[in-house]
Amino acid sequence: MLDYQTVKIKDYQSLDLFGFHFLNKFNDWLYLGVGGHAPLFNGNYGGFMAFDVTLHAERRLFGNLSAAVGTSLGGGGGGKNTEQSKIISGSGGFVKNYVGLGYKFSDMSLGVNYSRILFTNSVIHGSQFGLYLQTPFSYSAAPYENAGRYLRSNRASDSSTTSSHADNDTVTFGFDNIIQINPKGSSKQAVNLVDAQYNHFLTEHYYILFGGSVGYHGIAGYNQVFGGLGYRYAYSERSNINLQFAVGSGGYSPAKIDTGSGLLIYPKLSTEYQLNDNFGLSLSTGYLYAPRGSSRNLTLGAALVYHTSRSGGSAPGDSAANEVEYRGHRFHAFLQTEYKVKVGDKRQSELKLLSIQVDNMGRDNIYIPVQGSIAYDNYLGYPGYGEVLAGVGLQSKYSADNPFQTFAQLLIGTNIHGVIVKPAVGMNVGLSDRLAIYGQVGSTLSLDNLGVYPKQYRFRSTSLGLGLSYRYSLPL
Repeated sequence: MLDYQTVKIKDYQSLDLFGFHFLNKFNDWLYLGVGGHAPLFNGNYGGFMAFDVTLHAERRLFGNLSAAVGTSLGGGGGGKNTEQSKIISGSGGFVKNYVGLGYKFSDMSLGVNYSRILFTNSVIHGSQFGLYLQTPFSYSAAPYENAGRYLRSNRASDSSTTSSHADNDTVTFGFDNIIQINPKGSSKQAVNLVDAQYNHFLTEHYYILFGGSVGYHGIAGYNQVFGGLGYRYAYSERSNINLQFAVGSGGYSPAKIDTGSGLLIYPKLSTEYQLNDNFGLSLSTGYLYAPRGSSRNLTLGAALVYHTSRSGGSAPGDSAANEVEYRGHRFHAFLQTEYKVKVGDKRQSELKLLSIQVDNMGRDNIYIPVQGSIAYDNYLGYPGYGEVLAGVGLQSKYSADNPFQTFAQLLIGTNIHGVIVKPAVGMNVGLSDRLAIYGQVGSTLSLDNLGVYPKQYRFRSTSLGLGLSYRYSLPL
């Protein structure tokens, strides 16, 4: 679901927000998902960003007309400079409630929402009309207990079924570097980023893309999100070139890096060499610029590419090719509190985070977690604290007869000060095959020995998280 609205702010220029959400359907009318909001055209709000969890209900009234109601809870912040961000974003936590009417066409819905957005302790607390667009997508989910098993598939074994374009979707995770060209903001140095992107293929060559980046050095806390269209050309069996064009929003604050209203244009060229059917290495270069600001940048990056397709699809030794392996996935949404927060030698107040984690199962006892968190209260007196991490986890083998599954994981990533590691242990307590209670306890520590940021900003804390897990498996 995409939406667009303009929020009036007393004594300030209006803030226009572009919203993007992925919602999972639980029954005929109820959806739950995650997403965010970012500015595009108005004012000097480049770098303003908010992320949330959304509960959405929708019913058809008559014909193609439907009514919807929803609520989003999350955190974020930003502004022209750090002082303005406290006025604009308050303590960072926000709630958005909305009602809407939509008209369904063949493969999408268009409609009008009336929403109210409130940031706590902020000048943002207005109501406004906005537009939205929805389009459905589907995936073949199976029970979570199928994970790691070879089972007979209902899919036909002919090539028209097994060569689905979606089977060629890719996920990239790596590093990007913004090299500023004649910067006008107070920061002149390169910005080092961690970068993630998902490519969904519409045809053999063309794909749509969604991605985001977070700074870990240069401007730790720089952030951007983007979406667009790409073209892939294979010039050998294992090598290809990707040309893509993306539009998005991002920055830090226009006083530091001048992305103006936040709108970004990002053409990029990359080349990939596939190591095997699942993994490849990619090098990229691009030109990132802000049409409504002075920021102009060359980008250079490197990434690991994961291909969702497998060669074949049958179990070893299975000549029928109609048995497929299932891979488990978990999606966790939880509230996380950082206790005993210490920055340098100074104790700080507790940090309250809204956290999302996605686990991709390897074998029975190994998984790959990716976690993102955003604060919904102040940190060091300012809104907008966030963390982005990825790593590896070990777990006890899942059994449908035992509701308890324990795990230990080690994540590495970045917060607004620089590079951090986050070891944690925890447990899933199954409520059903799909749903479980999720809990973890851990620590967050700066990597002191890297020397990439001053000692007075080195971060450490103890964390406790509690929430819900949604679990399923997908055929490979």
